[in-house]
Amino acid sequence: MSRTATRRTVVTVDVTTPSGSRIRQDHLAAEEPLEIRVRNRPLAVTMRTPGHDIDLAMGFLLSEGIIGEATDVTTAQLCAGTDTPNTYNVVDVVLDPGVPPPETDPSRNFYTTSSCGVCGKASIDAVRTRSRFDVAGDPLEIPAMTLAGLPAKLRAAQRTFDRTGGLHAAGLFTAAGDLLVLREDVGRHNAVDKVLGWALREGRLPLTGHVLLVSGRASFELTQKAWMAGLPLLAAVSAPSTLAVELAEESGMTLVGFLREPKMNIYSGAHRVTV
Repeated sequence: MSRTATRRTVVTVDVTTPSGSRIRQDHLAAEEPLEIRVRNRPLAVTMRTPGHDIDLAMGFLLSEGIIGEATDVTTAQLCAGTDTPNTYNVVDVVLDPGVPPPETDPSRNFYTTSSCGVCGKASIDAVRTRSRFDVAGDPLEIPAMTLAGLPAKLRAAQRTFDRTGGLHAAGLFTAAGDLLVLREDVGRHNAVDKVLGWALREGRLPLTGHVLLVSGRASFELTQKAWMAGLPLLAAVSAPSTLAVELAEESGMTLVGFLREPKMNIYSGAHRVTV
């Protein structure tokens, strides 16, 4: 049974109608904690929508610079937690013996909420992880018309959002505008990690010539995650932040904001979008 949404009884009030209110059933997006462990040692806790948890853990480790390819991981499995009934809100990852274990410096707190991917980090410098992939030289070119049509494709594939209205989405597209994978989550950064974890497990890194589209804003942490996966273009239906633009310029990534057909703003790397 899916745990992405649940039903609740609510009172709906409409001030324009004589009756004023009515009782009905509503769907809510699920939010539960997920603990990510490395060799049974706790590394991170994130608030997420259950589903694709292995991909989430793999994407998180990738974006933190702990792993760079699927062979860096020996096993990754859902484990029994402490809840009753058991909700399996734990993923334990065993790294290849040749991969250095992650540092667990208490000053670098890995607890994240569903709205912030870098909360608790000691400083911005601590999260400006360098990617092993060179996106500056990526030859991707995509017609503006194709790019403008991606949000409609993303929205059409958001099954759980249709029921709840409460989830972010991230979608990976080809340069031709084909949707390869979509993930939804209450956390923007979790949705992206689920996409990147899928790509890593499928052996698709680096994501040369691909486009990542997010349903919200383009923040620093999402730009960094895209860079860590070798993505040359990050697009968002809402605004970017200043740090996101700075990091996109530094890495040579194309950053597009306010992508709402028929318009868009290109904040860096405009040479990849052809008109």
